[in-house]
Amino acid sequence: MPKTIRLTVAFCLVLISTFALAQSGVVDSSQNPNQLAVLHWYGANQTTSFTTGTSPIAFAFDGASMWVVNFGANTVSKLRANDGSVLGTFAVGKEPWAIAFDGANVWVTNRGDSTVSKLRASDGALLGTFPVAGVSPRGVAFDGANIWVANSDSNNNAVAKLRASDGAILGTFAVGATPLGVAIDGTNVWVTNFTDNTVTKLRASDGAVLGTFAVGKGPQGLAFDGANIWVANSGDNTVTKLLASNGSLLGTFAVGTAPVGVAFDGANIWVTNEGVDSVTKLNASDGSLLGTFSVGGGPRGVAFDGSKIWVANTDSNSASTL
Repeated sequence: MPKTIRLTVAFCLVLISTFALAQSGVVDSSQNPNQLAVLHWYGANQTTSFTTGTSPIAFAFDGASMWVVNFGANTVSKLRANDGSVLGTFAVGKEPWAIAFDGANVWVTNRGDSTVSKLRASDGALLGTFPVAGVSPRGVAFDGANIWVANSDSNNNAVAKLRASDGAILGTFAVGATPLGVAIDGTNVWVTNFTDNTVTKLRASDGAVLGTFAVGKGPQGLAFDGANIWVANSGDNTVTKLLASNGSLLGTFAVGTAPVGVAFDGANIWVTNEGVDSVTKLNASDGSLLGTFSVGGGPRGVAFDGSKIWVANTDSNSASTL
């Protein structure tokens, strides 16, 4: 069997087995680093809309439910993934911005009070609120053991590494100017530097800088597709594709106005275009345009639940699914 076919079959088997876990209500947090990096916690083009809290801005999937960050209400809401029913709404810190799932808990960055909140995913119980050794935390990601937080204050320009078990700060590492987005590639941490028009690659084990790579103007969200890093460049209406192994540029692709969020669905890249209330779907293999779909006002956050794409529409207090 040719190598490419073997790889495709193997990847599909991972999707099928992990999706089955999610359907049964059991989430396995022992995935290999690549599964964690592409956010496949689970073992369509029609748009449906759901009401959320005030100014929804980001999503995370916990294997059975979607968690949405309500920036304007200082809360997060837990939605049943199959029908969007609200299962609970929980208080966090001031101006919550981004969210990540660690296999058992969700972590929320609170831009307004420079903390992160840790909530138990099963019932939303608050397990702790932790300082992040910086100001104005934005992006957040889980590397399999630790939580990484981008501190976007212009005088800080660093990411903090917190131990997921207890929130202890394990280190703070310098990156470029105004870090916003964070993603994990299984071994390394990638951070978008909004002011510098670059991304920084850090070794997750010790925070060592492995490279800084030019992308488009105003990079914000980013995602890993199993081999490559995709970056939304909000200032020039493009996404950049970098080879994760060495940061080499593989392509730059036009999308809608003011792209902010990026998600990978196992085959395609989805990009939220905040300026034109749409999402763009690109073929991950070559960046070709597969479609552009209208959603609610001011789409920012985007996530995949194993069958649907979820979009947080900040200006219309809604979520769209495709």
